[in-house]
Amino acid sequence: MDKLSEYQGVAGRFHVIRDEFREKVKTWKEEASAIDIKSVLSHQPAPQQQKEESKPEDYEHIFRKKNWGELVRVSAAVMGIEFSYAAETAFVSPTLLEIGIDHTRMTMVWALSPLVGFFLTPVLGSLSDKCNLKFGRRRPFILLLSVGILLGLLLVPNGKDLGKQLGDIYRDRSFNASSNNETLTDPTADHPWGVVFTILGTVLLDFDADACQSPSRAYLLDVTVPEDHARGLSTFTIMAGLGGFIGYAMGGFNWDITIIGKLLGGHVKAAFTLITVIFILCVIFTITSFAEIPLYVLNERMNLFQTTKTKNCNEETPIPKENENYGTVSNSTKIQEQDTSFTNEIKTEDIVTEVPNKENGTPHQVTTPQSPESFQVDTQPPSLKEYLLSIVYMPNSLRILCVTNLFCWMAHVCYSLNFTDYVGEAVFGGNPKAPEGSLEFLLYQEGVRFGCWGMSMYSLSCACYSLIIERLIKKFRAKLVYVGGTAFFGFGMILMAILQNKVAVIIFSWTAGVMYSTLFTMPYLLVAHYHSTNKFENSENASKHVRGLGTDIALVGSMVFLAQFILSLIIGSVVSLAGTTTVYVLASAILSICGSISATQVLYLDL
Repeated sequence: MDKLSEYQGVAGRFHVIRDEFREKVKTWKEEASAIDIKSVLSHQPAPQQQKEESKPEDYEHIFRKKNWGELVRVSAAVMGIEFSYAAETAFVSPTLLEIGIDHTRMTMVWALSPLVGFFLTPVLGSLSDKCNLKFGRRRPFILLLSVGILLGLLLVPNGKDLGKQLGDIYRDRSFNASSNNETLTDPTADHPWGVVFTILGTVLLDFDADACQSPSRAYLLDVTVPEDHARGLSTFTIMAGLGGFIGYAMGGFNWDITIIGKLLGGHVKAAFTLITVIFILCVIFTITSFAEIPLYVLNERMNLFQTTKTKNCNEETPIPKENENYGTVSNSTKIQEQDTSFTNEIKTEDIVTEVPNKENGTPHQVTTPQSPESFQVDTQPPSLKEYLLSIVYMPNSLRILCVTNLFCWMAHVCYSLNFTDYVGEAVFGGNPKAPEGSLEFLLYQEGVRFGCWGMSMYSLSCACYSLIIERLIKKFRAKLVYVGGTAFFGFGMILMAILQNKVAVIIFSWTAGVMYSTLFTMPYLLVAHYHSTNKFENSENASKHVRGLGTDIALVGSMVFLAQFILSLIIGSVVSLAGTTTVYVLASAILSICGSISATQVLYLDL
């Protein structure tokens, strides 16, 4: 009370302000004395700061649910990939045909990149599992493959001009070939460099665009918790659909009549240039979104789990955070982790034990997190032989999923790679080999542009269907969604082949969007579900061959390469024999129905 009476009135308020000022000065001095002067002068963080920078808390963004905007940012790269893929599928086939390559050899060009991709993509997936860079495991591969996409985007539209610089000669389309036997037997003999550059650009663009989707998808699954996987994959597919929609629309617009088209050298070059800029921006947007947990940090955390288990319970040991999960692992009971490359924090069940107190022997309870029973870190990248063996000895559930994905991709690839050629020839009655300026040649170019609008509709359909596919899975279960989506596309292609007009091109292209959304979502959702529920843990095959999520995602994704390779060797000859490009949509219909039948045998567990 004496103190209170002392602080009354103006003098009292002055004393309060004085005491508060003294307290702040004292606090400032204490904080200043704790600063590492040497670290400040050298512009380096203090030792305590460096220690804190390596704490797992720095990666807490990994272990929380992501909002829609964050999922969009993580998925932006696939939007850029689909922009480039739109340019590829819309213009590569017409470009190859226009420089003199026939249908048989044109389709065989598409077999080159999948021949490499089928064997290389699983290895790239495995290397990303084992990548020990501070930048992370997925983003270095996204950047590497993006460089290949960029080179392809530059080579395809400029291959002809580069060939001319090296001496290629392009004869007049009205030239009488009968007076020149060399030109008659090989129309590309006068411009081999243009053919080489265009094909090289096609291979780079096709392989890298397909291969880059696997690390992009694995990156999404790595930086999200299991509860976000379905929503994340749906967002991933929506972004892919939007990228294709805008990309194909850019191809459908006639840039020749604009200032941009005239400045950049025509319709195709203008479309490719704009898509290249958008692709670069999308990739930058994704790789700067969330930091990945480096592999060496994961190994340290796993070693900490192992150390915690082996030490005596009454010793003070650093105990990791409880009930955390990361990436693809979520299990509240005992987990035997088969592949640590994708497991950063394991959700565990605490073990409560009674141990005697050191001082008086009184028993007390000590809580210790349960650790994995077995844990091995293999820092050596597996050889190609080991991963070919993982294909041979894969679990039966994964094998059926791969076969289903193979049929579905064959159906979709047959449609997407050749659709603009089908519209230009079968629907519009054009001819890519007709003399430039002729009615047939102009009709073909108009048909190619109109085909871009059809493919734009399929990409828009993909984005729209992806908005509801998660709800459809919850309401009708995964099996009906998978089987129904593939069958729907098959019947749409049958009707398009029968009607063969502009309206059918626009309407039934929407069925292709349903197929593409299904391809982008269902197989990978199932693979993630297999791993998150430890489906392969007690499998005899899994015990012999360690399976990582990145490897299995790449393996399922590599079916697109095998599908494209098989189809490219066959479909061109069939078109030449039949004399009509309608074969493309009929083949898509048959293959999609086969995929629908195979999807009935897929293991869905509780999805």
